[in-house]
Amino acid sequence: MIDGNNSAEKRVWPAIGNGLKCKCPKCGKGWLFHHYLEQHDQCAVCGEPLAYYKAGLFLPFVVITVVIHLVAIVMLDIELRGQSNPIFYLYVLIPLTLVVSLAILPSAKGAIVGLMWAKGWSDEQDR
Repeated sequence: MIDGNNSAEKRVWPAIGNGLKCKCPKCGKGWLFHHYLEQHDQCAVCGEPLAYYKAGLFLPFVVITVVIHLVAIVMLDIELRGQSNPIFYLYVLIPLTLVVSLAILPSAKGAIVGLMWAKGWSDEQDR
């Protein structure tokens, strides 16, 4: 834990919600990223240090899990309706997979950072 005396004040769900909106998990006003996925070292509004919380390898796991479930539901619906066509998969589902993956990346990373902030977790070892 980073802040042992302050951890009781940190609520998990509001921090995850702020992260989903790509905002600071503490104040919900400052931006979490200054480029597509590049995280600020600290919040510009409240000054909360954010560099310690890195999503690491958990981010691709979350994104892949969400995208695979979405694509599987679409594929199952297509197959059950009897409208399956290999060209449809090639021209629609592959681009859909790429677009959805890129669209949810920032929000997923923000939610993970919010969770890590609220729990005081990090993917780095404390030294």
